[in-house]
Amino acid sequence: MPLSLLILALSAFAIGTTEFVIMGLLPDVARDLGVSIPGAGWLVTGYALGVAIGAPFMAMATAKLPRKAALVTLMGIFIIGNLLCALAADYNILMFARVVTALCHGAFFGIGSVVAAGLVPANRRASAVALMFTGLTLANVLGVPLGTALGQQAGWRSTFFAVTVIGVIAFIGLIRFLPSKRDEEKLDMRAELAALKGVGIWLSLSMTALFAASVFALFTYVAPLLGEVTGVSPLGVTWTLMLIGLGLTLGNIIGGKLADRRLAATLIGVFIAMAVISTVLSWTSTAFIPAEITLFLWATAAFAAVPALQINVVTFGKAAPNLVSTLNIGAFNVGNALGAWVGGSVIAHGFGLTTVPLAAGLLAVLALLVTLINFRQRSDVEMVPVTN
Repeated sequence: MPLSLLILALSAFAIGTTEFVIMGLLPDVARDLGVSIPGAGWLVTGYALGVAIGAPFMAMATAKLPRKAALVTLMGIFIIGNLLCALAADYNILMFARVVTALCHGAFFGIGSVVAAGLVPANRRASAVALMFTGLTLANVLGVPLGTALGQQAGWRSTFFAVTVIGVIAFIGLIRFLPSKRDEEKLDMRAELAALKGVGIWLSLSMTALFAASVFALFTYVAPLLGEVTGVSPLGVTWTLMLIGLGLTLGNIIGGKLADRRLAATLIGVFIAMAVISTVLSWTSTAFIPAEITLFLWATAAFAAVPALQINVVTFGKAAPNLVSTLNIGAFNVGNALGAWVGGSVIAHGFGLTTVPLAAGLLAVLALLVTLINFRQRSDVEMVPVTN
């Protein structure tokens, strides 16, 4: 794997940390800014909607730029957004800053995954994308737990200052190490938009959205679930987030290898596993060791879908890799917003934190149904190996 993939992974680490660390800091932010837990949860939703809206907009805004220049520009926006988060004086300014940060997210991962896939032979595309997204999962292994611990000790603003520094390092790395391709194909927006006409691409984007909704219905409220139901201390929450991050990383690596062999079977198996494990968590969450084991298994199963979902949409939208790949990240964050809203609604209506995993399981079932419909109507990719 080329060195430039590691730079993309570092960039993904920075972006993933700023997206996910708010979940570990949710109680601290809510307490400091004087809002409720569901109210603080809207910071997750706001970020996700910023990604969903910003993804196609930023993809078109950077359409005339070479891919390296586009990635560098997007990382610059990320740095500015995180600095604003660290300096935010109240809830409204923090929400605005989160949205600004989110604008770069979808386009960066969309364009970055196309660049990553283009750096390796065709039979290693999913593995290359998985390596880039390993930065995203390592953000959960290291970035979120360490960022949560830093925020608990030095105030949540310190975490966003730290992420800003990581963003600057990634920015320099992109300029220094990412190759510039002179023979790069120019983006034809008319052709890219024309590739969105098929039903299959929209079913694929729906799969991604429902997958993310299932993940974030649970993940957004995992800190209060652990604290109030399982009885885990704040330090224990940090260690549990690290355990979840290890599961996410393991699942991402396994998912990349499985998707290179059997794309459809990988996605179907993942959604079944997510539905079952999420449901089990609603019962195991009351005891420490069963809850920890279940959360690790859930995380491993969940992120096994990430590289498969990204390759899936690119397979459908071969004529529009930049836009389709970016829209998939947008769909992921539409699901993020939906999941955070579903989980918050369950809590706000008095059903209790132990009901949140059940809601996540139901969303995974919906993702499974859409997946079965999608691959049933496909003729070009059946449940057979996608590469030799």
